[in-house]
Amino acid sequence: MKNWKMLCVLGFALVIAIAAVAADDPPLTFKFKKADVPGSVQTFPGGISNAGITVGQYQDKKGNLHGYMLNGKTVTKVDHPKGSGSSVSNIQYNGTDVVGVYTNTNGVSVGFLYNGTKFTNIPGPKGSTGSSANAVNDMDEVVGNYFDSAGNEHGFWLKAGKYKTLDVPGASASVATGINNKEHIVLYWLDSAGNVESSLYNGKKKYTALNVTGALDSYALDLNNKDSVTFEWIDSGGAAHGALLDGGTYYTFDYPGSSLTYAGGANDKKKIAGGYVGSDGNYHGYTASYK
Repeated sequence: MKNWKMLCVLGFALVIAIAAVAADDPPLTFKFKKADVPGSVQTFPGGISNAGITVGQYQDKKGNLHGYMLNGKTVTKVDHPKGSGSSVSNIQYNGTDVVGVYTNTNGVSVGFLYNGTKFTNIPGPKGSTGSSANAVNDMDEVVGNYFDSAGNEHGFWLKAGKYKTLDVPGASASVATGINNKEHIVLYWLDSAGNVESSLYNGKKKYTALNVTGALDSYALDLNNKDSVTFEWIDSGGAAHGALLDGGTYYTFDYPGSSLTYAGGANDKKKIAGGYVGSDGNYHGYTASYK
């Protein structure tokens, strides 16, 4: 879920050809499946593993928010025991460790890592006043974002117990949203004009711009180990759509019949997990395979 500037399983499948931004490339074909948490009012998927496990947040009939893992028809609720409003942001490619965020008893957002039995807080670097853990790779390296004492927002990379602050050059706020096993990281950030742009960080010093062609705002939300990147992007009229950067080409799409679409998690099996707003006005989950 974005932090600023807004921020039943296996239903019928839908197939739609998505036009590429680059005219010389053939279109991708996306096959969609509904992926709601059974019994939920709203579902907000955030990530997908290579085994097809999806994770995210859902709203129950009482209006409460919970984190979840969905494996086939099996739902595992992931609620931090010392807080409320838990959300799972992403999952490992080849494991089952997940990361997310919850609200503690003081009303502060705190990131966490959950390995199936134990929650470990990820509060951000010293001086942080709030944090979110947004992605984890197979080495349990975590990226996310935090606020400093002056209220400024920064990305972070947690590796071997040490935090590295990630600020995209020229950004007034940065959020790290995905990390793969090559230690490549995607971020979205706020520019001087107040628009959202995205970048790929190579794990050393270089940031490369990643912006959906024609977008007013581009939110990079995840990447896989081939550096394919998923997006939510906003057009000039304020409508939100999904996009995939694959093989150097941006492919844009909408879940059929939806009024809003985002592409969230990406795995190495050419599958995406994301969300859309249906005719009922609520958020629902989907998975999409592409070729």
